[in-house]
Amino acid sequence: MRTGMMALAAGLLAPMFLPALPPVGLLLVLPVVGLMLLPFRSYPLALLLFGFSWACINAQWALNDRLAQALDGETRWVEGRVVGLPQNADGVVRFELADARSRHEKLPSLMRLAWYAGPPVKSGERWRLAVKLKRPAGLLNPDAFDYQAWLLAQGIGATGTIKDGQRLSEARGAWRDGIRQRLLAVDAQGRAPALAALVLGDGSGLSREDWQVLQDTGTVHLLVISGQHIGLLAAVMYLLVAGLARYGLWPLRLPWLPWACGLAFAAALGYGLLAGFDVPVQRACVMVGLVLLWRLRFRHLGAWWPLLLAFNAVLLLEPLASLRPGLWLSFAAVAVLIFTFGGRLGAWRWWQTWTRAQWLIAIGLCPVLLALNLPISVTGPLANLFAVPWVSLVVLPPALLGTLLLPVPYVGEGLLWLAGGLIDWLFQGLAVIAGTWPAWVPASIPWWGLMLGGLGAVLLLLPRGVPMRPLGWPLLLILVLPPRERLAEGLADIWQLDVGQGLAILIRTRHHTLLYDAGPRFGEFDLGERVVLPALHKLGVERLDLMLLSHADADHAGGALAVTRGLPVTRVISGDPPGLPAELNAEICESDRQWQWDGVHFQLWQWADAHDSNQRSCVLQIEANGERFLLTGDIDTAAERVLLDSALATPTQWLQAPHHGSRSSSSMALLKALKPEAVLISRGQGNSFGHPHPTVIARYRKQGLRIYDSAKHGAIHLQLGTFKPPLTMRQQRRFWRDPPEPY
Repeated sequence: MRTGMMALAAGLLAPMFLPALPPVGLLLVLPVVGLMLLPFRSYPLALLLFGFSWACINAQWALNDRLAQALDGETRWVEGRVVGLPQNADGVVRFELADARSRHEKLPSLMRLAWYAGPPVKSGERWRLAVKLKRPAGLLNPDAFDYQAWLLAQGIGATGTIKDGQRLSEARGAWRDGIRQRLLAVDAQGRAPALAALVLGDGSGLSREDWQVLQDTGTVHLLVISGQHIGLLAAVMYLLVAGLARYGLWPLRLPWLPWACGLAFAAALGYGLLAGFDVPVQRACVMVGLVLLWRLRFRHLGAWWPLLLAFNAVLLLEPLASLRPGLWLSFAAVAVLIFTFGGRLGAWRWWQTWTRAQWLIAIGLCPVLLALNLPISVTGPLANLFAVPWVSLVVLPPALLGTLLLPVPYVGEGLLWLAGGLIDWLFQGLAVIAGTWPAWVPASIPWWGLMLGGLGAVLLLLPRGVPMRPLGWPLLLILVLPPRERLAEGLADIWQLDVGQGLAILIRTRHHTLLYDAGPRFGEFDLGERVVLPALHKLGVERLDLMLLSHADADHAGGALAVTRGLPVTRVISGDPPGLPAELNAEICESDRQWQWDGVHFQLWQWADAHDSNQRSCVLQIEANGERFLLTGDIDTAAERVLLDSALATPTQWLQAPHHGSRSSSSMALLKALKPEAVLISRGQGNSFGHPHPTVIARYRKQGLRIYDSAKHGAIHLQLGTFKPPLTMRQQRRFWRDPPEPY
């Protein structure tokens, strides 16, 4: 039985590793083959085929429900119903629209929309909206969060920006949104958003600072409803019935064990409904239900049985849940506890069990977090040691009870005021820890390093005295200090990061690192913090010898402060220092300045008579082993004409498209003089500026240039000095990613 369940799980998980889904005809044949194998007692192989077919068919359904390619970038009037809990942050209203209809077009069943400076929107309302529709897409950077995969797992078939709209009908049946509004209106000592996160699973009201504190201390799971909260409520109900039965207070005509399990499961379901019953909550309810069933009837099968059954049940209900990091973290944590405590002789004291459990979970989850490209909280075990019981036993009871008693004057509000104060004390303590030891974002680790580190974690989880257990420490150390490949002398390793409508290019030689532009920042949305800095960490960058900001525009220099706060930066140079924050202490770009790093030649240029920030862009030429790359910032045709009279006007193999390929740049004179073989464009998909302009693309084509576009290819990796074509993130095929369209 256990072998069959493992085979089924393998089949359900296999599609997530496929570059493309098999043909539908083959998926229909595989279950028939599985049925034919059953008489030969090959049920594990049959279950493997069943699981694989079911997962692939569900994935294909999700892909078929995405926005049609012809509608990408089009504006349409749509009608639909608001579902979930709308978010309103930084002046942007975000919500999901279900059952959307358009007069002439078929639309996805669920869309995620944003309305800048939009009116209040409530769950359950029906709206008629003018929406600029987009197919699901996201930034693609090395070992970064895959937004497109997340959208697919959420069942979201399109995103969009609202231009106009009108409410067709008021909210109906939106009781969760009503509870949220009541919670946010309560005086909770400034922690009403945290109460909404704890009670309803809605973390949209938490500030960026709060999220950072939770991430640095490894306590995110405490403030957003997780299996821990649902399991705790079920355990309280179970222990309540068991305690009444033990002291003779439970009715004898009612068998206590079935009632305890039934009431515990009812409590878990009730909390799940309050939390919106999305996939993570469904997963927790399934696990609680199977554990209670195991306690009631199947204890003789061992503790691994309910875990395997719950894992398969979740994937059968929602096969795309395998694309969610939460699935792996929750099941891995339970597996670590079962593996650690299930095979031990004797018992630890309660305080030993609690403290050791935190460190063992931290060791066991370390390889999982690294495989999922998530930050690791160094202080997680210490913070969770007191934060878990504080939230579970001290904060959660008055929070839930206060929510239920909100209709009772003063009582519900008083309990929520108390719960808010208790949460505030928790955040104050966590902030002290986070300020001392922030989360660690390690460099990327090869697959063999993850395998060896995972083996080391398993060895360390074994009981003391088991042979070869001490080998776990050096194996686990591979995850902390992975081997790194040194770049050869005379070569430059270059990454054009995918930062949307902006620019960030990393240049590394054997011993030095330079960042050309730092990505955009628009209001509170800082891609320097969200994309550039994590990418630098993942690429193993520990310090920057130079940050060269071409000019002061927000799409090029907006992320600079975030980068300097997250990494040591020796020097900052810019073509427009007065337009930058004084905190950067930027120096002026000196035209014709040259230097060498590890056999790679660098040279700067700037137009002395420039009239605006774009024209003042600091241009950088890099030459490695005779191969050249010219980075131009946002210079226009006027600056290009002057550039052609400088020392940089030499044949160049690689050209960073001036001003993202705008019509006012990339003149034919520049292209003929430089004779580039390829051009790199950094821009946002469907940007409002129309970059790159069709006339510019026509010039590139006429000159026979190879075009690499971040919106089509993701991040682009080039080794200057090898004269080899670059690698792009889009080449790492996944079935949910559209192949890049040729120009």
